[in-house]
Amino acid sequence: MKDLYLCFSLEDRDYAFEVRHLTEILALPTITTIPGTALFLKGVINIRGKIIPVMDVRLRFDMSFKPYHERTCVLLVELDGLPLGLIVDKVNDVLRIPTENIDLAPKIGESKSSRFIYATGRVGDSVKILINLQRLLTEEETVLIKDIPGN
Repeated sequence: MKDLYLCFSLEDRDYAFEVRHLTEILALPTITTIPGTALFLKGVINIRGKIIPVMDVRLRFDMSFKPYHERTCVLLVELDGLPLGLIVDKVNDVLRIPTENIDLAPKIGESKSSRFIYATGRVGDSVKILINLQRLLTEEETVLIKDIPGN
């Protein structure tokens, strides 16, 4: 699992995170909305009797909403014992990105999404934006998600 990254797309950008965080990839299931949650939290899904909150990564990264389509999927990840579904435009592949091909991301601007990015990975002629899944939720948001019934 060392150096393996799951690559996915949002808009025309390629992102990736370490495969070790991935539990499962799902076709977009039915999402039950929960009133009063942040806009990027789309609701919850029921996977084999387990209630899992889902986040639209586009909205978390301050991108505009895009209607879901046949390639839209949910990446089930586990963050410090908390299961979370990540809605992405499409999954690309799993790539090996050796440590020597990873460069820490320069601090560019103060956009919200820059806090999620920790590095870039060079793969051939392309660059993947490496995200830190642990930073997708603030401590406060994590507490709120843990309070959702079923968690």
